[in-house]
Parts: sequence; C-alpha cells; structure tokens
Amino acid sequence: MIEYNVYCDETCHLEHDNHKYMIIGAVYCPKEKVRDINNRLYEIKTNGKLSKFQELKWTKLSNSNKDVVKNIIYKFFDDDDLHFRAIIINKDKLDFKKYNNQDFKSFYYVAYYEMLKVILEPSSYYNIYLDIKDTNSQQRINILQQCLNNYINKTYHKNLIKKVQHVKSHEVQIMQITDLLIGAIAYDYQYNKKNKAKEEIINIIKNSSGYDFKQTTLLREQKFNLLLFNEGKQYDFKNLQ
Repeated sequence: MIEYNVYCDETCHLEHDNHKYMIIGAVYCPKEKVRDINNRLYEIKTNGKLSKFQELKWTKLSNSNKDVVKNIIYKFFDDDDLHFRAIIINKDKLDFKKYNNQDFKSFYYVAYYEMLKVILEPSSYYNIYLDIKDTNSQQRINILQQCLNNYINKTYHKNLIKKVQHVKSHEVQIMQITDLLIGAIAYDYQYNKKNKAKEEIINIIKNSSGYDFKQTTLLREQKFNLLLFNEGKQYDFKNLQ
C-alpha cells in the first residue's frame, strides 16, 4: 500500500475578513518521494540565489522572487508524484440557518472534509499536515481526523488516516507549494488586481493546468482538482462525527 503525505493550507478562511471567497487546498505525494521533491525545491531556490530555507508565500511574491516561484510551479506540473486539490467557497452565500443552524466554525470542518475525502483511496494510507494557525489548532485536527475516519469506516471499515498533525509552513517545502497555488486562486477571484508578477504566475498555472479556476473539474482529475462548493447542498456536521 502507498503511504501519502498531504500538505493542507487555507486562505481567506476567517468569517469576517472582507474576502468573499475562502480557499482550502492540499498538495499531496507519496511519502517515499518527499525527500527527493524537497531536494529539488532546495535546488530551485539556491539556483535562484535564495536560501534553501527561505519561505515562499503568495503574499510575498514579487519581481525579485518571481522566477524562483515560476520554476517551482513548473516543477509541480512536471512531477507526476505531486497532486493538488482545492475547494472554493463563496462565503457570502453560506446560509447556516439552512444548514441545520450550523455556524462558521462547524462549516470549517465540513469544508476540509469535502476537500480531503476525494483524495482518499482505500488502498493507501495518509499522513495529513495542516499549517498551524492558533492555540486551538489541536482541537480542530482531532475533530477533523475523527470525521475523516468515520467517513472511511462507513464504507471501507478501516482507518486510512495514520495521523493529522500541525506543522509550521516555513519548515515544510511542499506546504509552500500549497500556499502558492491557493493564493493564486484566491487572488484571481479578487477585483482590482494590480500585481503583474502575480498575474504572470496565475497565467502559468492556468495554462499548465488547462483550467481557469471558475469551474469544477472532473472528480477524478488527478493533477489539479477543483471544487466550486455547491451552496445549495445541505450538510449536517453532526452526522460527520
């Protein structure tokens, strides 16, 4: 059985942050390939005159590091072991009264659950890593792991999730790819775009993936999988636990 590492991150994920769209995504790959991928990412950074330990984030993308980011994006699309999945949510259209009086905190787990469950296969095991956000992080990942394992057990009667763990994104190279990809999607949904370096990276992602970020991909899309959240679908968070 293949064991996968799944590196998750989110952006515009707070309820009242003045951003209309919330993006949750993950880059995943076989665990046995992580070292080779990290070494290649280190090489791309050092060839671009950056420290191999320098964190690359979408919010810090500029002309000075644009070429390094471009090569990392090309690396993602050229490497058959790297895959991406994201869910795009219009927060303005979430009606929690319609969703059995859930609140935004509960919906956060629903969103992660919907993003991750498509990645899971019964013939593999998974280590899921989330970027640490605050002091309540451990409680969140415990609930998320419970929800995912319950979903799996209902169908396959076994646990595929070996662990769900928080990490610091600046210490995890592949997590930085997740940040760049979800950052690009979130930026593309904004108005009044003015950053030419970011626009260039977005165009590379669109051309390489063949998608414009405005449509749900086929469910079995393996490289660059997107879900535009179906606001009309009703979720009951209690039934996931």
